[in-house]
Amino acid sequence: MALSTPWSTGMGLSVPIVNAPMGGAAGAALAAAVTQAGGLGMIGMGSSATAAQLAEELARLPESARPFGIGLVHWVTEREPELLETALAARPDLLAVSFGTDWGWVRRAHEQGIRTATQVADVTAARRAADAGVDVLVARGAEGGGHGEPRMGTLPLLAEVLDAVEVPVLAAGGITSGRTLAAVLAAGAAGAWLGTVFTACTEAATPAEVRDQLIEAPGSATVLTRVFDLALRYDWPATIPERVLRNEFVDRYDGCEDDLGPDAVAALAAAIAARDYRIAPVNAGQGVGLVRESRPAAEVIDQLCRDAEKLLRAWA
Repeated sequence: MALSTPWSTGMGLSVPIVNAPMGGAAGAALAAAVTQAGGLGMIGMGSSATAAQLAEELARLPESARPFGIGLVHWVTEREPELLETALAARPDLLAVSFGTDWGWVRRAHEQGIRTATQVADVTAARRAADAGVDVLVARGAEGGGHGEPRMGTLPLLAEVLDAVEVPVLAAGGITSGRTLAAVLAAGAAGAWLGTVFTACTEAATPAEVRDQLIEAPGSATVLTRVFDLALRYDWPATIPERVLRNEFVDRYDGCEDDLGPDAVAALAAAIAARDYRIAPVNAGQGVGLVRESRPAAEVIDQLCRDAEKLLRAWA
C-alpha cells in the first residue's frame, strides 16, 4: 500500500504531508527538507512578516526544492502589500493565505497558474472558500498550535467539511503520530498539514531551547490565549487566539489582560530576546506529548508514514 492520495500524487508528492507554514519556524531549510523527503515544503510568514524577510528565505531555498509552497496571514498582507507581490513572483506550487475574508488573492494566483489553499475552522468558512475558487482547504481543528479559530476538533471538522465541499481537504490539528495521520487519511483527508511535529525538527528555524520545551511538554500543557498578541500589539482578531505552552506569563496575565502594562510588555520583550521561555511564547498543538525528540524532517516523515501505512494495512 503506497501512502498517497489523488491530491498528493497530483501535486507531485511521494507522501501526503505538508509542513504548516509556521512563522518563525518554517523557513527555507525546513521547506527544502520536507520537499526532499517527498512532502510539500512550505515557507511561512507570520505576524511580523515583511516582503524583505520572505525574499531572504526564498533566496535560501535550493532550486531543486520543488514543489514548494508559501503561507501568509491575510491581515499581514493587507499591512504589507509587497508581501503578496513577492510571494506571487516566486511562483510557488501552492500559495496559502489564511484568516481573511477578501478572496482577490485567489484570482491573482490563478492568473499565474498557482494553486491556492486556505485554513477553515467550520463548514460555513469551507463553503465560502470553495465558492471563491480555493483549490484545497485546510480543516484546522482547535487542537492545532499557534493561531486559529478554535471552533471544532479536527476529526469532527474534517468530517463535516469533507461532506460539504468537493475540493480536496487537508487535515490539521493534533497530528503528530502515525496513528493520527492514519486516522485523518482513513476519514478521507487528501493529506495532513503538520506543525508542531516539524517545529521540533533539526531544520526548523526554532531555537534549541524551544525544541527542548516541545520535547519535554505533555499533551496537556497547552492553552489558548491572546496575552502575547495583546502585549506585542499584533492585530489578531479576538476570535483567533493562539495555542501555546502554558508558562509564567500566561498564568499571570491570561484573563487579566487589562494588567498588561509597560512593565509586563518590557519583561516579555526582554524574555524573547533572552530566549527565556518561562515568559516568552512557545506555540504548540495538543499533539505535543507525542513529540519526544528532535530529528531531521526526513526521519519524521518516514516514521509517520511507516506507522500510518502499517495501521491502514491492518484496518484494510
